[in-house]
Formats: sequence, C-alpha cells, structure tokens
Amino acid sequence: MEHQTAGMDLGHAVALLAAGVVAVPIFRRLGLGAVLGYLAAGVVVGPYVLKLFNDPGAILTVAELGVVMFLFLIGLEMRPAKLWAMRRDIFGLGLVQVIVCGVLLTGVALAAGLKPTMAVIAAMGFLQSSTAVIMKMLDDRGETSTSAGQRIVAILLLEDLTIIPMLAIVAVLASLTGNATATSGQPIWYSLALGAAAVAAVFGAGRFLLNPLFGILSRTGAREVMTAAALMVVLGAAWLMQWGGLSMAMGAFLAGVLLSESTFRHQLEADVEPFRGILLGLFFLGVGMSLNLDVVLADWPLIAAGVVAFMVVQASGVYAVARLFGADHRESIRRAFLFGQGGEFAFVLYAAALAAGVIDARTAAIMTAVVILSMALTPLTVLLLERLMPPPKEDHDGIDDAADLHGRVLFVGFGRFAQVVSQPLLARGIDVSIIDTDVEMIRAAGQFGFKVYYGDGARLDVLRASGAATAEAILVCVDKPDVADRIVELVKSEFPTAKLFVRAFDRGHVLRLIQAGVDYQIRETFESALSFSREVLLRLGVEEAEVEEVMAETRRRDQARLDLQIAGGLANGLTLIRGNVKTTQPAPLNTPRKEGRALNPEAAEAISDGD
Repeated sequence: MEHQTAGMDLGHAVALLAAGVVAVPIFRRLGLGAVLGYLAAGVVVGPYVLKLFNDPGAILTVAELGVVMFLFLIGLEMRPAKLWAMRRDIFGLGLVQVIVCGVLLTGVALAAGLKPTMAVIAAMGFLQSSTAVIMKMLDDRGETSTSAGQRIVAILLLEDLTIIPMLAIVAVLASLTGNATATSGQPIWYSLALGAAAVAAVFGAGRFLLNPLFGILSRTGAREVMTAAALMVVLGAAWLMQWGGLSMAMGAFLAGVLLSESTFRHQLEADVEPFRGILLGLFFLGVGMSLNLDVVLADWPLIAAGVVAFMVVQASGVYAVARLFGADHRESIRRAFLFGQGGEFAFVLYAAALAAGVIDARTAAIMTAVVILSMALTPLTVLLLERLMPPPKEDHDGIDDAADLHGRVLFVGFGRFAQVVSQPLLARGIDVSIIDTDVEMIRAAGQFGFKVYYGDGARLDVLRASGAATAEAILVCVDKPDVADRIVELVKSEFPTAKLFVRAFDRGHVLRLIQAGVDYQIRETFESALSFSREVLLRLGVEEAEVEEVMAETRRRDQARLDLQIAGGLANGLTLIRGNVKTTQPAPLNTPRKEGRALNPEAAEAISDGD
C-alpha cells in the first residue's frame, strides 16, 4: 500500500496530531520533556519509518509560524526601555559568542578535512542555536523573565541579526569559487539596505498604526475580527522581515516589543496563544521528519563524531564567553548546555550554500543530520546536567547562623504571617529570637529593622542553638504543613515546658496539631477572611449589630464543626456549612448530625483546604 503523498489531507493532519498526543505525554512522564517527544514522533511518522509524510520541508514552512508566534509573545513581555537596557548583552555578549564559536567550529571542520569554504559554511550553520528549542525549554521552566533567561534571549536576538551577513558570506564564497551565477547576484549593500527597510517598516507600523487600528476594531465588538487582526500583525511583521532577508522570528519579536505598552497587549496575547502551542509542536515534528536516516546509517561514524565534536566545542566556547562577561559557573555551564546545538537556520544556510555550489550534497546532508541530532540531544543533556549538578549554594554573607540565642519568645519562620504576629509582642517590649531559612527574606527583613538568624527549625541542634530550651513560647510560623509537623514533634519531645503556638494551613492540619497537643493553633486565613467578610457586609448596608451577630454565629458554627471533626474525622460536620444552593439548609447548632451518608474523601479534603 502506498502511503506517501505529495500533498496533505485530513488523514495526514490526524496522524500529526496523534503523533504529538501520544509521544509528548509519554516523554513528559519519563521526564524527557515535550521537545524530545515531538522530535521522536516526527522521526517515526516521517519518510524513513512509517513513511506517512515524504515532504517534511512543506510542514516546516508552515510550522515555523509556531516559532514566529512564540517570539511575538516573548516580545509582548518586553518593553522598549527594557530591550534598550539589554543592548550590551545583545551587541556585546551575543556578538562575542558568535565570533568565538564561529572561529572554534571552523577549526573543528578544518580538522575534519573539509575545504576552507565548506568549513566556514558548516560552522556558521551550527553556531546559530535553535531559538525554538531554547525558548521552549526556558518557557517550560518559567525562566524566560529571569536575568539569566534575558541574557539568553539577547544572544538569540543577535544570532537572528547575523542571518543577512551569513547569507552574504555564502554569496561572497560562491563568487570566490567561481559559482557566482548560482547566487542572487544582489550586492551586499543592497541586502543590508533591504533589511534596514524591513526593520523600519515594522517599527513605523508598530509605533503609529497598530494602536489606532485595534482601537477602531475594538469598537466594532467583533471578537473574531480582533483575532484575525492579531494574527495579521504577527504574520505581517514576519513577512516584512522575510522580505528584507531577516529572520521571521525576529520580526515577530520586534512587533511584540512595539505592542508591549499597548492597551491591547493582553487581548493580543490571548488571541495568539492558542495558535502558538500547536504550531510550535508541529515545527518540532517537522524537524524530526527531516532527519535523513539513510544518511545517518551510511555515515553514522562521521555523523556521531561530528555531533560530539561540534556540541562540545560550541559549549566550551559559550562557557568561556559567559565567564568572560561575569556569569558564575552555574549560569555559564547551563548556558553552554543550552547553546551547544545547531538550529533551524542551518537548513536555510546549507540549502543556499548547496545551490550556490559552495558545499556538496553529501556534506550538506551530513551537517543537516548533525544539526538535527544536536537539537534532539540538547533536552537530554540539559536534563542530565540538572540531575548531576549540585543545588546552588546560597550566599550567606552578612547573615548570622542561629547560635546562643536567649529570647523569651522564639519565632520559627518569619514570613508575612509571623511579621504581623511580631508587632504586638515587640510593642509590649517582649524579647524575641527569630530564625528562618530564606536568605533573601532575612536580608530584606534586616532593611526594616529585624534581626533574623539563619536556621532550620526542623533540626534539633538548630532549635537548641536558637534557645528553644529556655524560651517561654515557641511560635511555629512556617508555611509548609509537613515542616511544621516535624517542628511540633521535636518541640513536644525535647522542650515540653515551652508553650507551643502554630500557624495551621487548613482544617486537616488543625486536627493534626490538636492531636499533637499544641497549646494554640489558628488557620492562617481564618481571621483575615472573617474580617474581610465583615467589611463586605458593612459596605453592603447591613447594620453593624446584625453583622456582629452573623460573625459570632459563624465562629460558633466553625468551632462546632471542628469539635465534630476532632471526634469523628474530617468528613464530619458538613451540615454546618452554609452552601449557595437554595435548597440546602444548614442544621441548627443544637441539632445532632445524622451520619447516614458517606463523604468522598477527596471532596472533604477539598472543602478542608478551602477554609
């Protein structure tokens, strides 16, 4: 049966979606990430395994729009002032990294026996790391907006800016090797002018046309027109950049930056987001399909050696440049692993070089396979790095460890809850000792006149050093219930004379604390929620006397429910809850509870967590 077709039909679309739906959850479950899942699925459904598709290039052409929309959304998170502040990273860090890695990779290619012109092309294609892979991995880990993530974005932007010069180098090399007729024949100045014109057009439209346009469209009330306009902006900016010989992704990013201060920013983000995810997945599927398994099998020793050599050398260059620009070891090595790969621009560059006669077909196929395999290996190498690298060491400069403390009251944990609790005690002149494990919080508290010592209250030696043996009261104000439970266990066992006050997370935690015999516990949101509700009633016009009566009854009901739960478990006392279903009437306080129906434990826990 013939599976290969020249075009795409509904069956092909279903096959693509099914490949992603099956592969991605499996790879996520294995901890390998979505990118590797899409790439593997692409290999399976591509022209060399199941042979459902014979033209990966056609899919990549459409799927590249996913990368375009991804970069548009990244641009929306920027501001022009913020982008300007990144200029040193873009034109300093990014440019130095491109030059250093280009020189090193060219050396590797020359050592492998390639001619100088081929070596330059092979190096230029590989040093353009995959924007799609890197940004997807940053996005999955929520690192895009961090300072380290912003430096990575800056480098990727510079790499996109080098596309025109690299394509121009192909034309120059073609002319030097006597193949100038194979190129476009356009002088370099013309290409640069065209790129500048494209950037100016995108900037002008974003600065002067888009806000008025969206203002007019919003007044029509046609939701689908706003969605169409959002897509038009993204694709239009990408098309202008492509027309100018630049990266489509760069055009979309620039459009996003120009619209980042628009009043329609959130609307645009909501409209584009659904398209971004599916198209980005399609892009990775297309990359997986593009892996020529025949070439890999025929030249696997050379390809394997190329993958290792290019990835190691590029990663080494990235690490050296990162350290040169002041990054610490941890950030530098993570950046090296992220950038130690080729990217999607290599497909364009190698194709242009092949057409210009600068590189032969076998070398182009081998280098394309090297790039694709490096893209597939990057998620694995980063995952391996995260598992092998020790956790970052906290900087304790200027922070004192808990030792020989003698406060009358010991605070364990000093977040927002404990900070409020401390005020009446300090106003009364009571001597307090405070310990916490959050270094940033300790430094911040010091700026407001608090002396907080570093110490883990879940360790017995730290509690002793913090004065738990002599403290009259120990206040456990940590925000993790399991940690609080451990501290309670230690205090009750080792310091039984101290009064123990504990911040509780929810009703289930309250029950555990009561059973542990603490002197006092309170759910962290209970009093603030009642105060909030009281103010709502007053602002709605309810008489103050009636409000106080309602508040008192609410407290009585809550205590009555807690008493039933202490006696019979978390599922008891539900009839004392007031629901918003009109037919549901809570039982009076003096009515005994009927225990005739069982309660789903998950539902009980959910209700517990809510209050």
